[in-house]
Amino acid sequence: MKLALVQPVLSADDDTANMEEIRRVTGSVSAQLGAGDLLLLPEHFLFAARSDEYDAFIREIAAAAGCTVVGGSHHRSMAGGRINHGAVVSATGETVAEYSKLRPYFQEQTHVRPGTAPGFFTLDGVRILVLICADFWYSDIILGTPEPPDLVLVPALSVSRKPSPAFSKSLWKHLAVTRAYEFGIYVGISDWSEDSTLPKYRTSGVAGVADPAATAPEKFFTPVPGGGAAVTELDFGALAAFREDRRMRGFFWR
Repeated sequence: MKLALVQPVLSADDDTANMEEIRRVTGSVSAQLGAGDLLLLPEHFLFAARSDEYDAFIREIAAAAGCTVVGGSHHRSMAGGRINHGAVVSATGETVAEYSKLRPYFQEQTHVRPGTAPGFFTLDGVRILVLICADFWYSDIILGTPEPPDLVLVPALSVSRKPSPAFSKSLWKHLAVTRAYEFGIYVGISDWSEDSTLPKYRTSGVAGVADPAATAPEKFFTPVPGGGAAVTELDFGALAAFREDRRMRGFFWR
């Protein structure tokens, strides 16, 4: 299975430009992807679009990439309020799973209420958990899954009050590696590029993949270039061997 992660340059006030940018970055790697692969989009890349426009766009990207797309998220009115919601769509346009953000972050709480469930689905026997941005910072959500995930995907919109993105980059990198090593999982994050624009805070560009089975320390976390995309081949045989070694030494969680 291949995992495509993206880090487009986006803006809070231009949905049309955001969609074009996502078409560009996903198109740069679509030739490397097939039906058994995954593509992850960032959190809240559409601000003004209706739910049907979001749904149509995710189906468009899935068809163009020829793989299953985890569609980031947008704010959707449903169940008596607005929630941060996303969908997983196959290359044929089928909705595979839906998910929502359980713990909205800071000022986001004034725009959406807590969602009802993270995403959990299986693709070719791989158990996949989707946690929108800040939800990834709560290990109890991972511990509460009915089955242990093999892969955790995080659509993110990282923000920082710091003058440099370095602070958030370091925190997210260390968190991703810690989660990957502790739970014996791959972690994939797609984010807004640090060159993106928001009204109040700066974006940090924390996209990347964490691989606990890496044999070289510098490979524990591989970042995605700003304004670009990256494709990683996930080796679940190596992950299984890593888990077995951890289990033998009494360190594996389930």
